[in-house]
Amino acid sequence: MHNELFTIGQFTVYGYGLMTAIGIVAAYFLMEYLAKKRGLDKERVFWIIIWCLVFGYIGSKILYLITILPSIIADPSLIFRSLRDGWVMYGGLLGGILGGHLYCRYKKINAWAYFDIGLAGVALAQGFGRIGCFLAGCCYGAQTDSSFCIVFKNSEFAPNNVPLIPTQLIMSAGDFLLFAFLLLYLHRKKRDGVVTGAYLTLYSLGRFAVEFFRGDVLRGSVGPLSTSQFIAIFVAVFGIIVWILRARSKEPLYVYEPVKEDTDAADVEESSEESIAEPSENEGGVPVSAPEEDFAEDITDAAAESTAEESEIHAEENSEEVVKNAAEEELPAEKQDL
Repeated sequence: MHNELFTIGQFTVYGYGLMTAIGIVAAYFLMEYLAKKRGLDKERVFWIIIWCLVFGYIGSKILYLITILPSIIADPSLIFRSLRDGWVMYGGLLGGILGGHLYCRYKKINAWAYFDIGLAGVALAQGFGRIGCFLAGCCYGAQTDSSFCIVFKNSEFAPNNVPLIPTQLIMSAGDFLLFAFLLLYLHRKKRDGVVTGAYLTLYSLGRFAVEFFRGDVLRGSVGPLSTSQFIAIFVAVFGIIVWILRARSKEPLYVYEPVKEDTDAADVEESSEESIAEPSENEGGVPVSAPEEDFAEDITDAAAESTAEESEIHAEENSEEVVKNAAEEELPAEKQDL
């Protein structure tokens, strides 16, 4: 395999970097889609990924430096020379989870709900990333006599012209299968966090098994186990605990609900300010402020009441005159009857 795919001027596109970038972009769009589908705030997805990438880079690099600690003690300059290469996936995974957790805690959002869609995206990204490993020749398998093998001809990492177990392709296929399972499980889950537990458990078990067929001895070891196998034991146990506890949880599925109270209060305040700031006009067309307008209305009401009282007085006087005139007209008739 050739890691250098093509070159444009002085810019070279490497297979490992390209596949890693494709995996990250695919995971981002997948998380946005799943966030919208499951009622989460998709605007949080971008920053969660940024925090995960930063902490994941730091964690991956720290764990890699731990695996080559004897070489660093002999030559400390390896720390600076390995900034562009040398990664340990478990360090990146644990660092990314830490970064995502810190962001969710900082923003006070449900971490389990976002981890569920995030780790499904991680499985997808890992599938592409392992293809990048295959193109570069890193993470190669042990030598084999089986027909199921790969022979590198021009690799900077794997031994060339030697039949090797294609562990990169095995892990890539396993990651894509894990992604498909998590996606189905995500749509059927009844509690947040169960997908996270499933990923941690199943990925660790698969990684533990594949490590027996790896041929790159520089990845470190703890007794008879590789560094990744040693870490996989604890991650798998933690994943099982999370899976069980979250499945038994009584918390309902988290759904993002935008806060509207602040917006409504702001609208009311703005409308009140506009009513005070904008003066009205009286009958003469002269602007009148709110207190002056209320005073004018009071005067108008008082005048109307005074007019009504005067009308009632006049009506009573008229009715008395009518009665008096009628009595005077009837008086001669009474005298004639007498």
